[in-house]
Amino acid sequence: MRVIWVRIILLGPPGSGKGTQAKLLSKKYSIPHIAMGDILREEVAKKTPLGKKVNIYMSKGELVPDEIVIEVLKKRLQEADCVNGFILDGFPRTLNQAKALDNMLNELNLKIDAVIYIDVPDEEIMKRLSLRRTCKVCGRIYNLHYNPPKQDGKCDVCGGELIIRDDDKPEVIKNRLKVYNDQTKPLVNYYETHKLLIRINGVDPIDKVFQQIVKELSLKKKVN
Repeated sequence: MRVIWVRIILLGPPGSGKGTQAKLLSKKYSIPHIAMGDILREEVAKKTPLGKKVNIYMSKGELVPDEIVIEVLKKRLQEADCVNGFILDGFPRTLNQAKALDNMLNELNLKIDAVIYIDVPDEEIMKRLSLRRTCKVCGRIYNLHYNPPKQDGKCDVCGGELIIRDDDKPEVIKNRLKVYNDQTKPLVNYYETHKLLIRINGVDPIDKVFQQIVKELSLKKKVN
């Protein structure tokens, strides 16, 4: 199925399931899932002029400045696979980034069609992330409650050891949620004001969340 207008931003706290839903939506609509962290790392790996700029900051563990992030994203959105749409995951994270994104999209004569906000309470996020395990070898993510591995402590795919990432430890989770609530949550009001926001109950099971998103996008398409 191809839907030409589907250009989506995914919003939600860490652990809300954005990455999972992005993969499902990417497959359904045949549009690329663009995770900001991934494309920054790709530019560095390719040693492009932009990648060299990015690496100056990433190699020091510093945040890449917004203007460089926008430059990398602008390049990515002009690639052939984005012609039928795209899913942005992990960007924007702040109001300044959202406004910079609007300006960049205007330059490309593009517009965002929907902003999917996966709403999950902080208490549920704490519970989810404390039960999350990541394969040390291939990076596959499990949740001991929702999608546990077949064998305790081992990855179903490669047999690698499952570990708790540093950023999934309780004290770090609390800080991540604080940063999200302070910096990213204001985007909910921003996109609601622009009549782009679709609010989804992210506490439901993965399949039900996906069905909700598809239904709301279908309704929005009729409106547009």
